[in-house]
Amino acid sequence: MPRFLVVLDADSTLLEDEVIELLADAAGTRDAVAAVTERAMRGEIDFADSLRQRVATLAGLPTAVFESARRAVRVTAGADELVRVVHAAGGTVGVVSGGFHEVLDPFADRLGLDHCRANRLEVIDGRLTGRVLGDVVDAQAKADSLTAWAAADGIAASRTVAVGDGANDLGMMAVAALSVAFDAKPRVRAEADVAVVDRDLSAVLATLGLRG
Repeated sequence: MPRFLVVLDADSTLLEDEVIELLADAAGTRDAVAAVTERAMRGEIDFADSLRQRVATLAGLPTAVFESARRAVRVTAGADELVRVVHAAGGTVGVVSGGFHEVLDPFADRLGLDHCRANRLEVIDGRLTGRVLGDVVDAQAKADSLTAWAAADGIAASRTVAVGDGANDLGMMAVAALSVAFDAKPRVRAEADVAVVDRDLSAVLATLGLRG
């Protein structure tokens, strides 16, 4: 059986939602945040700067907002099957996200993902400061994660797959052997090897020869 490393974007790929927009609901800044998100996804503005702009609107929110966001998040159809079948073939699955560990981690655990990397939000005295801790997980960080995880798992570069929908995913899609645009923006569809139109992650299995 072929072994693969499949690396997924989180927001609008592994998850149906843009998590920062769910957090922004609580701050009353969703429209402003959504507009910046859309521009970043199209590649019109730098992702790291756009993330900092959006996170700044969350300043003052209590950490209870993480739980409300987790309750609102929906896992994309077919995610469980994708992970199960790749694992059955001896492969591994990771998620790398410009979103946040505080919301993503429980879903990564529940799905049994092998790797998870995302941003962390600074919290002081139980409230968000509006800042990101450390370096932002941007396009380069996503590409670096895919390469590092493949090496750690002993999986050849020729067996790596990147699945994403926005401009921030193009870096990891460029270094992967197979790039899959998942219900993606036009620029991403144009640059990917394969495009999946239906919002069902199990469709990715057919591109790996793991499903007829």
